[in-house]
Amino acid sequence: MAIRMDINSDMGESFGRYTIGNDAELMTVITSANIACGWHGGDPAVMRETVALAVQHGVGIGAHVALPDLLGFGRRRMEVSPQEIYDYTLYQAGALAAFAEAAGGRLQHVKPHGAFYVMCAQNPEYADALARAVKALGDDVILVMMGDVAPKAAAAHGVPYMPEGYIDLNYNAQGGLVLERSKQAWDPDEVANRAVQIATQKTVNTIDGSTLPMDVKTLCIHGDAPNSGEVARRVRQRLEAAGVEIVPMREMRG
Repeated sequence: MAIRMDINSDMGESFGRYTIGNDAELMTVITSANIACGWHGGDPAVMRETVALAVQHGVGIGAHVALPDLLGFGRRRMEVSPQEIYDYTLYQAGALAAFAEAAGGRLQHVKPHGAFYVMCAQNPEYADALARAVKALGDDVILVMMGDVAPKAAAAHGVPYMPEGYIDLNYNAQGGLVLERSKQAWDPDEVANRAVQIATQKTVNTIDGSTLPMDVKTLCIHGDAPNSGEVARRVRQRLEAAGVEIVPMREMRG
């Protein structure tokens, strides 16, 4: 049976007169887009334009929900309640779903951003609130995350879950991501090698030289790296050359 893999990327993070990322270029390569909903990046016009671009290219539409931290790009933790996690998710994803439907598409998935992601990956109560919000958006809306906490919450609420791996970041010996202070240009071949290893061997190498198991169904490429378009093209070319079928995550359920 052929290996199937989705490629996702963070999109729609421009705001007002400020442009972030290589959305138009990446949208021709990826299969799922995590679109900012105005709280860490993006604004109503950018949301509309990015959704339209995704529909044009047949790319799955996802809500990239965040804490209300536009100045900090959603990367700063906040003291919030599980109810607020639920409300924040439903508020942002609901708005993006409306733009998707207006453009002739539909919401495929929800993926937290930045500190929101980390908090929900570590705190079972937050993960539960997130899963409940995703469930409220529709029975077929997928939750995209990594780690051990979120899939349990998704299963408890009957939410489709898609585990993801990052291919343009390094991993430490505990399986955590080694984050960058600012996005740097990556060697396309290095990223492509990691993508092929994860897809075909279900493992990833760490910065200390060890190898960890990694069984995921979607691979994330960050759209704000200077050469993200080149990296994404190389990744897709190498994956397809290795016999991996690249499809949107909505086609991989079950």
